[in-house]
Amino acid sequence: MAAQDELNQLERVFLRLGHAETDEQLQHIISKFLPPVLLKLSSIQEGVRKKVMELLVHLNKRIKSRPKIQLPVETLLVQYQDPAAASFVTNFTIIYIKMGYPRLDVEEQCELAPTLLTAMEGKPQPQQDSLMHLLIPTLFSMKYPSEPSKVASPFILVEKPKTVHLLLDFMLDVLMMPYGFVLNEPQSRPNPASPQSSAGNGSAGGVGIPQPPPGMSFYGAKRIIGETPWTPEQLEQCKLGIVKFIKAEQVPEVEAVVHLVIASSDTRHSVATAADLELKSKQSIIDWNNPLIINKIYKVYLGDIPLKTKEGAALKPELKREPVSTRVKLKILPHLLRSRLAADTFPANIQVVYDGLFGANTNNKLRSLSLQFVHHICLVCPDNNKPLGLMLLNGLTKLINEYKEDPKLLCVAYSAVGKLSSRMPQLFSKDIALVQQFFEAMCKDDPEIRLSIQEALSMMVGAYTSLQGALLHLMEALIAAYMEKPEVQVRQVAMKFASTVFAPDHIPSRYLILLAAGDPREEVHGEAQRVLRALPAKTTEKEGSKPMPSFPEMVSYIQEKASERMKTPAKYTVGTSILPFNPSAFGEIILYLRMCLAHSAGAMPTSQSLADMQDNSPAIASYVRNLLSGNPNSLLVPKGGDSNPVQLYIELLQQLLSAIGGVPVMYCLLEVVSVYPQKLAAKFADKIDWIKSLMNTNKEDMRELAAQLYAVVVSTMSGNELNTAVQNLVKITKDNHSPETQHGAILALGYMVGRYLAKKKVTADTQNQELPMITRSLPENEELIRSATNTIGSFLDSPSPLLTVAACTALGEISRNGALLIPNEGTGFTKLHLVESLLSRIPSGKENNKMKERAIQTLGFFPVGDGEFPHQKKLLQGLMDSVEAKQLELQFTVGEAITSAAIGTSSVASRDVWTCTEEEYTPPAEVKVNDVVPWVLNMILNKYIISQNPHVRQASCIWLLSLVKKLSQHKEIKSHLKEIQTAFISILSDPDELSQDVASKGLGMVYELGNAQDQQELVSTLVETLMTGKRAKHGVSEDTEVFQGGSLGKTPDGQSLSTYKELCALASDLNQPDLVYKFMNLANHHAMWNSRKGAAFGFNMIAAKAGEQLTPYLSQLVPRLYRYQFDPNLGIRQAMTSIWDALVTDKKSVDRYLKEILQDVISNLTNNMWRVRESSCLALNDLIRGRQLDDIIDQLPEIWETLFRVRDDIKESVRKAADLTLKSLSKVCVRMCEPSSAAAQRTVAVLLPCLLEKGIMSNVSEVRALSIQTLVKISKSAGARLKPHAPRLIPALLESLTVLEPQVLNYLSLRATEQEKTAMDGARLSAAKSSPMMETINMCLQHLDASVLGQLVPRLCDLLKGAVGLGTKGACASVIVSLTVQCPQDLTPYSGKLMSALVNGLNDRSSVVQKSFAFALGHVVRTAKDSSVEKLLTKLGTWYLEKEEPIYKSSCALTVHAIGHYSPDVLKNHAEQALPLAFLGMHEAPNEEQGENGDSTLWTEVWQDNVPGSFGGIRLYMQELIAITQKALQSQSWKMKAQGAAAMASIAKQQTGSLVAPHLGMVLSALLQGLAGRIWTGKEELLKAIGSVVSACSGELKKSVPGQPNIIEVIDLVLKECHKENLRYKIAALKCAADVLQATQEDRFQELVGILIPLINKNSPTSAHTRKSKEDDDDDLDEKEKELQMESLLCAFESLGKAWPKSPATQGQYRLQLCQLMCERLKLSTWRVQVGVLQSMKAYFQGLLLLDKDHTDSVELSEILTKTCDAITFPLENKSYSSVRTEALNIVELLIKKIDECHQWGGLTPDSRNQLINSLTTMESDSRPELGEKATELRKRLQNLS
Repeated sequence: MAAQDELNQLERVFLRLGHAETDEQLQHIISKFLPPVLLKLSSIQEGVRKKVMELLVHLNKRIKSRPKIQLPVETLLVQYQDPAAASFVTNFTIIYIKMGYPRLDVEEQCELAPTLLTAMEGKPQPQQDSLMHLLIPTLFSMKYPSEPSKVASPFILVEKPKTVHLLLDFMLDVLMMPYGFVLNEPQSRPNPASPQSSAGNGSAGGVGIPQPPPGMSFYGAKRIIGETPWTPEQLEQCKLGIVKFIKAEQVPEVEAVVHLVIASSDTRHSVATAADLELKSKQSIIDWNNPLIINKIYKVYLGDIPLKTKEGAALKPELKREPVSTRVKLKILPHLLRSRLAADTFPANIQVVYDGLFGANTNNKLRSLSLQFVHHICLVCPDNNKPLGLMLLNGLTKLINEYKEDPKLLCVAYSAVGKLSSRMPQLFSKDIALVQQFFEAMCKDDPEIRLSIQEALSMMVGAYTSLQGALLHLMEALIAAYMEKPEVQVRQVAMKFASTVFAPDHIPSRYLILLAAGDPREEVHGEAQRVLRALPAKTTEKEGSKPMPSFPEMVSYIQEKASERMKTPAKYTVGTSILPFNPSAFGEIILYLRMCLAHSAGAMPTSQSLADMQDNSPAIASYVRNLLSGNPNSLLVPKGGDSNPVQLYIELLQQLLSAIGGVPVMYCLLEVVSVYPQKLAAKFADKIDWIKSLMNTNKEDMRELAAQLYAVVVSTMSGNELNTAVQNLVKITKDNHSPETQHGAILALGYMVGRYLAKKKVTADTQNQELPMITRSLPENEELIRSATNTIGSFLDSPSPLLTVAACTALGEISRNGALLIPNEGTGFTKLHLVESLLSRIPSGKENNKMKERAIQTLGFFPVGDGEFPHQKKLLQGLMDSVEAKQLELQFTVGEAITSAAIGTSSVASRDVWTCTEEEYTPPAEVKVNDVVPWVLNMILNKYIISQNPHVRQASCIWLLSLVKKLSQHKEIKSHLKEIQTAFISILSDPDELSQDVASKGLGMVYELGNAQDQQELVSTLVETLMTGKRAKHGVSEDTEVFQGGSLGKTPDGQSLSTYKELCALASDLNQPDLVYKFMNLANHHAMWNSRKGAAFGFNMIAAKAGEQLTPYLSQLVPRLYRYQFDPNLGIRQAMTSIWDALVTDKKSVDRYLKEILQDVISNLTNNMWRVRESSCLALNDLIRGRQLDDIIDQLPEIWETLFRVRDDIKESVRKAADLTLKSLSKVCVRMCEPSSAAAQRTVAVLLPCLLEKGIMSNVSEVRALSIQTLVKISKSAGARLKPHAPRLIPALLESLTVLEPQVLNYLSLRATEQEKTAMDGARLSAAKSSPMMETINMCLQHLDASVLGQLVPRLCDLLKGAVGLGTKGACASVIVSLTVQCPQDLTPYSGKLMSALVNGLNDRSSVVQKSFAFALGHVVRTAKDSSVEKLLTKLGTWYLEKEEPIYKSSCALTVHAIGHYSPDVLKNHAEQALPLAFLGMHEAPNEEQGENGDSTLWTEVWQDNVPGSFGGIRLYMQELIAITQKALQSQSWKMKAQGAAAMASIAKQQTGSLVAPHLGMVLSALLQGLAGRIWTGKEELLKAIGSVVSACSGELKKSVPGQPNIIEVIDLVLKECHKENLRYKIAALKCAADVLQATQEDRFQELVGILIPLINKNSPTSAHTRKSKEDDDDDLDEKEKELQMESLLCAFESLGKAWPKSPATQGQYRLQLCQLMCERLKLSTWRVQVGVLQSMKAYFQGLLLLDKDHTDSVELSEILTKTCDAITFPLENKSYSSVRTEALNIVELLIKKIDECHQWGGLTPDSRNQLINSLTTMESDSRPELGEKATELRKRLQNLS
């Protein structure tokens, strides 16, 4: 039975469908019956299902042919989602959804789009694809909120991860889809997707599966094409829609990045640009190291084909994605370059590289990007990923070998190999072939590529440092081969390999570098020299290797190579000589051999200066003796078999010297011969002439060295040869043709005589028989020496400075070794003359420095060799008196000379400098002692140290230092330590830095010399003097004060002797006063000590020793020293830095003593000395910068607060230092608050209170600014860790918005106009909201939840109530809005409090704050309870109706509007309260200032947005509306009464046609009640409303209904109002009365005439004229009054017309009078009155009963018509106003029609007719054709009647 019913129902539907004729009918039936019909498919009855199918087939045919018919898609979607529905039903339902959805309007499609997404959940894949196919085109038209966080998004996808995944997958395929693609195209596409495509088609597509587009699977392409493929334009819109969808943040950014990248590579400009812009805008947010993003990008880039994974194998062929096209790859790669993770993702990274470099479809741009990616991988990847490195290397070498098109790409490839070698040296270490390949390429390739290969090879060097065995030899051969190539870059790199790959003692490589040192190009030989001359480091690169080769091995290797080269073309010819090496290489070889010799001898190998090299000679002498003693017969071995390294070395020296020369080479030869002349000098006996030739060269230094060599060689010969040599030289000196020859001879004479005298002395001393010297002193020899001495002396007065210096040097050399054989005094060349001559040269301005130096040295030597020297004291006195300004270097020489001369024959100056060191030397026992040290010391201490001349004091200090240093063991020095200390202390006060430095060094040395008791006394003296400045206890003499007036001197900056005071204080603090000497040794290190003279004092060694002694005190010293390094006083800073550098050698010391340093620095930040405060700030800045302060977190607040105080210091430099430190501290603290930091939570907890209480609230603007900056940065880095502190942080920051705002803004705001104030306040609030504080608050808000709100909300409420500043109030409101968005559920318990606080602030005098609070309320209501919202709306309604101040009204409007805008659901739930208020508000009269943008606009928006049309809205809320308008009408405020009247009028007008009982009675009663009482502004609205209601509902009013006023009552009340005096109100009342009477057809004309006729007469022209004559003195009536009179006149006539009754009696009484009145006014009035009169006349004639057949009275009619025709000619002929003519013509037409209808033509007299005809004739030529035509027609009708 049920089945039959179903069939019957289906039949009826069929029948209805058949009867449907129009599309509308069909659509109606389908909408109603299609869903239930589809449900019948689930019927168990076969017949029913068949019937349904039959019906659907019929339906389909009809629908498909009518594309405009709409289907009930929304209902079908609901049905589709029904989980209980059978699959058969859903399958058919989706067919009709697919059919109906595209037919909908775009707006409807957009509305249903979210439902489509919801419907997809849990449905089969094909159906999901179909739904997405429908959805995607809609996305283009979707409207998304501009601020998604504040307004609910159309798509709510948060809880639908599966749907999101499906949708994004589908979108990706849409974006990949090429335009105009057809799936069934052949497999051979013009642009295959990837290198694997040719081989992989079978695997990717499967047999018979067509090739999908790049980046897509076959299935993906098929589902995108779908049943109805999109056109290219539609596809473009779809893609744009997807980009728009992503831009609107509908899906997580992480998921959609790939889509944007793909879209940015689209071939259509619009899509690519939109995606690009979005990518750029999100660039800062996107984390390119997110595995989700990178894995997705790789998946898209490579497709499923290359991945040989289990997942890849398991994929069905149709689901396998192709790799993307080259265009897309070019877009993806730049993003991969941003990601460290991408570079580290193996093997995908290598697949991308290989695809880009060697893919079948690659291009130059892709290769270039792929190479950049290789560089990126090299920088990022771990160095232990061997497979990756190997594949990269293979790929790069393959590219380099095969690809030759673009040199730039090759450059990048080579560079990549270099980087790879730095990253993974283990890959390269055994691959020498690659090095050879690169070297070969460098030889052959273009210059532009050559540079890149050079760079690559330079990077690769490091990979080969651990080569061994055969590989090392191979590398050696390789480098040797390329060292000789013509390309400079090749040689340069080969040199680098030679210097780096091999150990420093590897001889063959050193040899290659030596050859490179002779390269013609500077870049090669410069680098080679740098490598060779570098002093060996303490730790060598390779274990077991020495810093240099051993001398014998190196010499023999060089000799061997030299012999080989002499037989090859590599030899070098210079003049007649042939050299094995070019001169520059040979010179470098010699110097290097000398360095090897020094190193082997145990000395420091140096080649910088000859003087430094000479210091090593005694060590070399010992080594050479050992070498030679190993082969005692070496001199007898034939030359060819000479294998002694020393002999080989000498041969090489001779070879180079003979051909080229060179001072260093000459020195090396001299040195090696001089260190062992007994054996080596004899070899040169036959080369005397060669040596003499060297003495004649044009180089002074060369001649000097040659002269020394000559003297060495000759002095080993027999006596006769010596005599001959001396005689020859004396002879040569007399030959004045060549000064160079004379110069050499003089020096040779000096050195020879000197050596002779030295040997004579040694012989006398030791009686050594080995020396081949005559032991007795022959008289002729002495004569010869005397002659030689005189000869030399004769050149002292030579005009040539060269010869003078030579003579001086020669005399010095003779006197150093023995007594001068010249008279002591007398005439001629005597010792006295010599001393005076030399002394006179020291202060002379004519002499150069070299001469002065030599003169001083020579003077110092006189008493050394001559124990009987008579002028010793004169000489010393002369030296001490020769002080000159700016001769600093010279004073060190003077010091040495004084020391030598003072000690005389015991001086170390008399030793043999080649073989004996100063320490080894002991003076001969039998020599006469001529020691005058006591006298010298006394002179210095008593005369020179206390001199008034600062230069003398400085010089004497240097002499004293020299004495103490050189004669430290002298009894005289040891017995005068206290006096010497006092002297040095006195110099400490000198302003000169060097003097202070010398004195401080001297003090240290003096202290070291004393015994324990002496040291104790010395310390106490020094400390007392330094700290008190009192007179020294140990005066130099009875009358001498060391410190004049008890004051220590002043330094140049006017400060006391602060450096030494500080050092003393430092030592005292350690309770070790004697440490002051150590500090002085370590302190100032003047540049002078680095000079040759200064270094001789050996202070570096003393300092090192002092450093060791101070080590136990490090823990106490380090904090003080650390701070002192930043002292503003330069002297103290340098001194302390020197001490620090000497003491603190361990870099970890600062970390070890961190707490102690910090404690010292913090305590001194507030020291009463500005210098200490400043140094503490700078020290703290240096201490915390770049350091993790996790251990001292608890001290951070103290540091911050102290620095805040110091930032306001009285001294500017301290303030700047504090500022610098605060900035560093800020950076460190921000870093500590980062999530990665272990102590982040603690740091945040410690810092925030300090910054909030002390920082932001500080009076110092800079402190506030920095605190805020720091807070902002902390909030960014700390993230969720801010949550527990939010209740303190947020209110404090909100308060700071007011505190930090300039006060002048408040001042300006108070004095501005309302408009200016609003604009200014708006700008202020905007500034506050965009301030860093607000930024911080917003950061905090992201992490809030219920746990924090309980503390935060009360504070916010307090701020809302008690805050003064505009910024704070506005920002509070903004925070509350954010809270409602961030945590709405958690906020619910507190919403009431917040609303209460916000409502209190709604009446703020600032409109901007008012708006902010209203805005906040609009959001808060969303989370509030219903009762709270009701209370709020009630309060707002009460305010609106009862408060008269505009501020209350505007706050109500703003709040309700905000609720409606931001919480529409809440408003709808409380519509009965809110909407009537809105309706009333709509009718508020606009304020003149606000204009159209007043509150009424806001109310209107609220009303319109929440009612279904105004008519329906009023109908819906009628009772509430009437209630509120009645309240308004009863209000004490006239304005509110008027508003209520306007609202009531609006209700009446809108509902006129449909007002019935009881609403009609309610409305009318309310209106009539409002009429009672006096007139008030706006009362007219009531009258208008009454007119409207009665006009529209007159029928209903005639019915008698309880509580509903009847018509008579209404008319009585209205007529009563017509009697009021107020003209404007009277006009409204009259209009109302007229409308009521017209609508009800009641006859109250008599009463009305009684009011109107006086009104018309009063305003008639005659009365006006009379009034004017009475007021001659007055001006014309006011324009407004005139206008009002005009209105009253028009109203009177209009009312007469409307109220003209149908009653014969009343008409009979007034018709003539009325006609008369109208005719009169037609003639006299203005055009506007004429129009009004004419309209009234028209109504009069329309209702005139005389023109009816039933009421004829021809006499009266005739009279009326005559008057009318007479009067109407005026308006008919009015030329000016067409409206007047039109109205007049209408009356004529009406009259003719009426007369014609009642056949009373007799009433129209001929005269009247003629008048009309004439007027009409005139009108025929009217400017308006239609009037002319009408006039013609009427004239003809009149004429026809006649």
